Amino acid sequence: MDDEPERSKRWEGGYERTWEVLKEDESGSLRATVEDILFQAKRKRVFESHGQVRLGMMRHLYVVIDLSRSMEDQDLKPNRLTSTLKLMEYFVDEYFDQNPISQVIGIITTKNKRAERLTDLAGNPKKHTAALKKTVDSACMGEPSLYNALSIAMQTLKHMPGHTSREILVIFSSLTTCDPANIYDLIKTLKALKIRVSVIGLSAEVRVCTVLTRETGGSYSVILDESHYKELLMLHVRPPPASSSSECSLIRMGFPQHVITSVTDRDAKPSFSMSHLDSSSEDAGLTLGGYYCPQCRAKYTELPVECKVCGLTLVSAPHLARSFHHLFPLSAFEERPLEEHTGDRFCQACQGELKDKSVYVCPTCSSVFCVECDIFIHDTLHSCPSCIHAQGAS
Repeated sequence: MDDEPERSKRWEGGYERTWEVLKEDESGSLRATVEDILFQAKRKRVFESHGQVRLGMMRHLYVVIDLSRSMEDQDLKPNRLTSTLKLMEYFVDEYFDQNPISQVIGIITTKNKRAERLTDLAGNPKKHTAALKKTVDSACMGEPSLYNALSIAMQTLKHMPGHTSREILVIFSSLTTCDPANIYDLIKTLKALKIRVSVIGLSAEVRVCTVLTRETGGSYSVILDESHYKELLMLHVRPPPASSSSECSLIRMGFPQHVITSVTDRDAKPSFSMSHLDSSSEDAGLTLGGYYCPQCRAKYTELPVECKVCGLTLVSAPHLARSFHHLFPLSAFEERPLEEHTGDRFCQACQGELKDKSVYVCPTCSSVFCVECDIFIHDTLHSCPSCIHAQGAS
């Protein structure tokens, strides 16, 4: 504890006189003030982008899920296990959507002092989703082993290329961990290998998790409720900033076009796809069309994927375009009081009447938006609709 940086206790300085922020409206309700606080908090999270910082776009992520006895607690409905697995299914879909050129993820579970690999690092979201659905029926027992779970992930991630972002996300429910060796030695090894570890706690802050995330450069958060749980998970969907010591190297990529062979073609020969190696026998079958690797002519049914024969990364141009907003995020709109706005009192996006105290102005086209559209534009669209309309007109 003596090595901890000096800081004030949370109960001493973090919540001083917060009740003064809450103000009643004419009817005596606090709902308007609470909604305003939530909106401002969400808007702050949206604009906590990394700017022009170099990002780890090529990601290898392992998710560690705690399946100990504490996951049966019912503070999340119906219990922590069911809520976590449902949110993880949504997280997997969002991860593959927001990281089109690094669609690699794996899942590890830990319970009863052991850890096992639920799914290997793979780019098939259906495989991960199916494994998560089967885990709902698993029995939660014993204590987790943080050491064993991190060791399994480390044994795979340490062999990944140096230019990639190697990450571990731990969903930790228990307040204890049963480890076969000194976990602080493992933390030093993870730090030396440049593996970033982040933790989302479901119970309370745990000392070992604090040290783990601080030493490896990750983040540590404890959930407040299910909505906050979902928001914390979504923060790990975006690519993290790359460390200053990470390697820089050119990456060879192939851009295959989808080839569809007609049934009437004499030379048409149905063939298996390399993607079926990771699929169940139900999905495997002979197909006429697909994407062919330009280097070794291996066949795949969907992109992006890393060729299993020659190792070439196969992507399409739209996948690179979808990663553009991570590198160059949309600039924040300027917040101005509604009284100073002299133009039309309508939002340029939803055409609703501007009733809030503040409006948000695009610095490029000077269009005015309400706070809901401001958040939607920066969080989902990643581009100003008025600017796009002006470019199309010109």
